[in-house]
Amino acid sequence: MSPSEPEYELFAIRYATRPAQRRDHFIGGDPHEGPMPMDYYVWVARGGGRSFVIDTGFTAAVSERRKRTYLRCPVDTLPLLGIDPGAVEDVIVTHLHYDHAGNFDRFPNARFHLQEREIAYATGPYMRFPRLSHSFEVEDVCAMVRLNYAQRVLFYDGDAEIAPGLTVHRAGGHSDGLQFVRARTARGYVVLASDVSHFYENMASGRPFPTAFHVGQMLDGFEKLYALAGDETRIVPGHDPLVMSLYPAASPELEGIAVRLDLPPAGDTPRRAAAPSHH
Repeated sequence: MSPSEPEYELFAIRYATRPAQRRDHFIGGDPHEGPMPMDYYVWVARGGGRSFVIDTGFTAAVSERRKRTYLRCPVDTLPLLGIDPGAVEDVIVTHLHYDHAGNFDRFPNARFHLQEREIAYATGPYMRFPRLSHSFEVEDVCAMVRLNYAQRVLFYDGDAEIAPGLTVHRAGGHSDGLQFVRARTARGYVVLASDVSHFYENMASGRPFPTAFHVGQMLDGFEKLYALAGDETRIVPGHDPLVMSLYPAASPELEGIAVRLDLPPAGDTPRRAAAPSHH
């Protein structure tokens, strides 16, 4: 780590949830049936005098249509962390799926950081297949196109530095231009996986989530997470309710709403199984 890089505070804000079963979260299902609820998050990195919002969640209207349990508007929660959405200058969009890319209009002064392959995918020929287009809200995709015409989108082709100590890394797989974020913190580099791994168990067991564009790239993505984190306790998956119990609340008022990811987890995270021996 360079001494010139700031140390970021990292937050996860839980804004929605839904009940689900284990079979819903692994390609090919799961032999151990049982409940496995899914949480929905947006993230914040704050350091070097700047605040970066990472993903923007969905609206109450989208939540109702998709039958999710909407706990709170993620954008309205930002002031509880001392962040004025109207003053945010940088929003990193990990990908354009509905649960990561709504509410763009709530950030009137922000520029948006996106992989070039994601906008190509979301506006390209594969969207004629409902199996793939279902994960997008067409109005969110159109909003990003309009923002680009307004000179408010910065596109990347692979890995890039957004600010000192804050980088994005394309992983693809789940969505063609999916990217994750790595930030330097007081406990080392922390990797915000977003949907490279929805749950700790996806990456620990090497079994990807069923929403897939390219399964091979999803498996490659797990490897990239481990390589860039250096320690699997510094990987934060995108939808796991365990995140809320492993990490401390951002403040007493934010108990159950937002947690600090730049502090060490309070318990063990699921560990990756040892690779099979070839002997």
